[in-house]
Amino acid sequence: METFNNGLGKSQDGGYDRIDRWNEETLSKLEEHYAAILNLIGEDGRREGLKETPLRVAKSIQFLTQGYGTDPADILKSAVFHEEYSEMVIVKDIELFSMCEHHLLPFIGKAHVAYIPNGKITGLSKVARVVDGYSRRLQVQERLTVQIRDCIQDTLNPKGVAVVIEALHLCMVMRGVQKQHSVTTTSAFTGAFLDSDKTREEFIHLIGSNLH
Repeated sequence: METFNNGLGKSQDGGYDRIDRWNEETLSKLEEHYAAILNLIGEDGRREGLKETPLRVAKSIQFLTQGYGTDPADILKSAVFHEEYSEMVIVKDIELFSMCEHHLLPFIGKAHVAYIPNGKITGLSKVARVVDGYSRRLQVQERLTVQIRDCIQDTLNPKGVAVVIEALHLCMVMRGVQKQHSVTTTSAFTGAFLDSDKTREEFIHLIGSNLH
């Protein structure tokens, strides 16, 4: 699988500049295909506004699918700490951007993730990075929800994991049934969140509360 990397480099003024690194061979092939697509839909790829479009889209699709080059489990393992905290840890309102594998149109929303530690915790940003690692691929929301749950459960072995995703699918908004305000909600639970109605209800209450 071709890989994509992006990062930050320090600039001369002491700040940080974004640095994007592309796989040049993949970029060139994608550019050719997108140029052909423009012609096939009846556009003139030579006109001013479209001259650089195949290259821009080739870079864009590599960025939007960069999750193929990451291992979310490794992300979690990079920041695991032994801690006796045993109450619920929730990272909610994680912005989520993914691509529907059926139509290659975006779905956009938020993920709410919780786990109950069993002697180990992870850095809070790592939970958000796990969401990114799986969402930056061609996806369906149902699978994405389960992948996030299973990654945290298998890597940290907590007492339970809960994941809820709410997303707006542009394949429903822009084409097909064209329902512009429909939101899809999916959920996946393990351990204490499955076994205890009280624990699950507490999680649902907290992600719905205006705590911030």
